[in-house]
Amino acid sequence: MRVAVDWPNVAAGTVPPEDSPDHSYALHPILAYAHILTGVVYLVGAPFQLSRSFRERHFTVHRRMGRVVLPAGIAAGIFAIVFGVMFPFDGLLEASATVVFGVYFVAALITAFLAIKRGDVSHHRRWMIRAFAIGLAVGTIRVWIGVFQAFGLMSLQASFGVAFWLSFLLHAVAAEIYLSKRPSARGAAEPACVT
Repeated sequence: MRVAVDWPNVAAGTVPPEDSPDHSYALHPILAYAHILTGVVYLVGAPFQLSRSFRERHFTVHRRMGRVVLPAGIAAGIFAIVFGVMFPFDGLLEASATVVFGVYFVAALITAFLAIKRGDVSHHRRWMIRAFAIGLAVGTIRVWIGVFQAFGLMSLQASFGVAFWLSFLLHAVAAEIYLSKRPSARGAAEPACVT
């Protein structure tokens, strides 16, 4: 969707109006796509990384993918924070959610990396699950915005900040509930791997 909307504007040298959520993407495509492309790498690779059966069958591939997926996630998070602070469509409410959960996402990935460097597979997996839950919230934001618009609950612009907070917060809580109910995620023995 972003490519279909943004690139005709970029190619023509036009920019959507300021009251459009597409405005910043077309005006700052390098920063926007640095976030989007690294985010796609992370979101495509992370499910394989979290799959126990994939890890057990392809452990070497898991480790090699981790050297790409984890840095891509960190980069996507940093670009999201920068873009979200500099060009929020809904102002402070959206920017604050971007900063809080962007920092949490990056910190979760760094904590996961440090855990695996120590050979602590259990904590590595827990922090990767937390990060992935936040990463998936990006898609849920659009669902909330659609709900708000479909029921006429608020303007498009006002819906962004609320949708950001709801999505990220619900995903963070869902990850903690999942981890609290999964003994294997808390500490079951897995082979240690050091990247």
